[in-house]
Amino acid sequence: MNVSPSKENILKRIRLALATETPVPFPQREPAAVVPALNQDIEVEFAERFAALEGKFIYCINRQELAFQLGSLIRKMNWEKVFCVEETLKPAIEAVIGDRLFNEDLGKADVSITGCECLVARTGSIVLSAAQTDGRTASVYAPIHVCIAFTSQLVYDIGDAFQQIKNRHGDRFPSLVSFATGPSRTADIEKTLVVGVHGPKEVYLLLVEG
Repeated sequence: MNVSPSKENILKRIRLALATETPVPFPQREPAAVVPALNQDIEVEFAERFAALEGKFIYCINRQELAFQLGSLIRKMNWEKVFCVEETLKPAIEAVIGDRLFNEDLGKADVSITGCECLVARTGSIVLSAAQTDGRTASVYAPIHVCIAFTSQLVYDIGDAFQQIKNRHGDRFPSLVSFATGPSRTADIEKTLVVGVHGPKEVYLLLVEG
C-alpha cells in the first residue's frame, strides 16, 4: 500500500512522540481532587441523588419505624408474595407480613427485599455483593426491589465503598460486587427510554438511623 509523503510524515511524528518520555510538568504539585467535596449531610446527599434517579426513599428513625413503614408499604402496594432469604432480615419481615414471606420462586415474587453492602451518596447507588444470601439474583429478577440499609452503611464515593467491603470481608472479598443506581433502564430500543427491561421497575430504599 502506497503512503503519501504527508501521511508518512504524520506517522513518523506519532512514532517519535510515543517513543519519547514526557516529563511530569509539575512534579511537586499535589493532584487536584477529582471528586467534589461533600457540602451537606451524607444522608441528604444520598436521598437527593437516589430520588433524582426515580428511586423511592423512606427514612426511618429506628427499627420500630422500619417495621411500621415496611408493613404500611406492603399493604398499600398489595404485595402478596414477598421474597427475602437474608437471615438477618427475615425475622423482622416475618413479624410484619407473616405468611406472605415467599421464598419458593423468585421469578414469581411480587417484590424482593434485600440488605446491601453499603450506599454511595455521591451517585445514589446501592452496593450489593455475592456475599449476601442470593446476592446475585434477589435484587434483579423481581419486578420491585426493596433495600433495607442503615446510616452506618453510608459512604461518600465509590472508592470508599470498596474500602468498606474490604474492611468487612478481608481476604474473602466477594466474587461479585454490583452498583444498583436507580431502576433498570435502557434506551437501546429505538433510542426510547424504557424502565425495567434488565431489572426492577421500581426501587425502594428504607434507610434506618443507626
